[in-house]
Amino acid sequence: MNDATDYSQTFAAKPQPLSLEQAAWITPPMQAIDTEGMIDVPRMRRYRQNRLREQVRAQDFDAIILVEPLSIRYATGVRNCTLFQMHIQAGYLFIPAAGPVVYFDSEPGRNTGATLETIDEIRDDILPLSYMFAGPDHLKWTTNWADQMDDLIQQHCGQGKKRIAIERAGFHAEQALIAKGHELADVAPVLAMARKIKSPEEILAMNMTIAVAEDGMTRMRDALRNGIMEQELWAMMWSALIEGGGEWLDYRLLASGERTNPWQQEASSRMIRAGDLVVFDCGMIGPFSYGADISRAYRCGPGKPTDYQRKLYTMAHTEVMGNTPLMKSGASFTEIANNRHIVPAGFGNQPYPCMAHGIGMADEWPVILHSPDNPEFYEGELETGMVICVESYVGEVGGVEGIKLEDQVLVTDDGPITLSRYPFEEDLLSKEY
Repeated sequence: MNDATDYSQTFAAKPQPLSLEQAAWITPPMQAIDTEGMIDVPRMRRYRQNRLREQVRAQDFDAIILVEPLSIRYATGVRNCTLFQMHIQAGYLFIPAAGPVVYFDSEPGRNTGATLETIDEIRDDILPLSYMFAGPDHLKWTTNWADQMDDLIQQHCGQGKKRIAIERAGFHAEQALIAKGHELADVAPVLAMARKIKSPEEILAMNMTIAVAEDGMTRMRDALRNGIMEQELWAMMWSALIEGGGEWLDYRLLASGERTNPWQQEASSRMIRAGDLVVFDCGMIGPFSYGADISRAYRCGPGKPTDYQRKLYTMAHTEVMGNTPLMKSGASFTEIANNRHIVPAGFGNQPYPCMAHGIGMADEWPVILHSPDNPEFYEGELETGMVICVESYVGEVGGVEGIKLEDQVLVTDDGPITLSRYPFEEDLLSKEY
């Protein structure tokens, strides 16, 4: 591998200074604020890219090639038709262990990339990786793409066979690059280990998303009434998201009444009735593409909750509150699972798939399962700077109702700090359970 070198000035594709005449016609998309503290976004981008480079070297790769738009956003800050590029491969990014970051995309992405200090070279010779664009010439274009990547590898990583970590470029593209003599591996471990530790700026960005999500929660709670449809209520979370400068919701997990058991039923045209529980999981990707993954449950009035509803809610609340203190720096996943809160018999037989999971730009590594005896359980350790979502679902098998609650927690040297501030429902809590 080459020695680490700062190429940011050599290869920087900087926008040209504006003339007065050009500036006269531009309305910039930014807030007119010069007296309030703001997130240092360039610092946040530099931190993320440095984390990524450290993992490239630590895991002994010569370069990585990113195709997933959220991975590219993490590495550089670029955003261009994110949801589209999640199912139609378009832009891609080359990052050597030491050397210039090279970005290929369509014109909107190139224009955005030209404003960012995290990209050293922007290329317009993008080649179609998706069959949608390549059609019957797919094999030809992926072969040409491998030639293109091989040129970059030889130029910035040295001659000969190299270890390259790659994601979702497609079977033909990856086979063509292997045919060039390179060893390919999945980039997922590199991304996971880079993303797991957040900077203070990332926490600020995440707090913005949580604030937007909690705005959506308030809108839904205020609008909850007999006769409103589930999807009508869920649209209010979308409205808060878009108005707050966010990106998308990962799912539409909102259910009411008998649809709250079993969990993970998506919002429907069911009409919510007085006395129904309404349970949701926001799954929001908000400003700066950071995630808010928080679950709450309401009761549609008028009237008072039943004893059974309070019992379910209190059990779920107790599980979240009981497991949150376990999210300590240095705690092993086995230690956390062995010390988890146990839901009373009969109510934990269909638990949420995990007791906790990581979050950053959307849900991410790790996933902590309920028991080390689960064949899918893997070991790990929490570290300061990780953000963990603590989960609970309580509902009897075959029961009519269930409760899903979830908080978002920052791991610090002094213990866990709960980032999600939206209150729980006092009228659904009981001291009896």
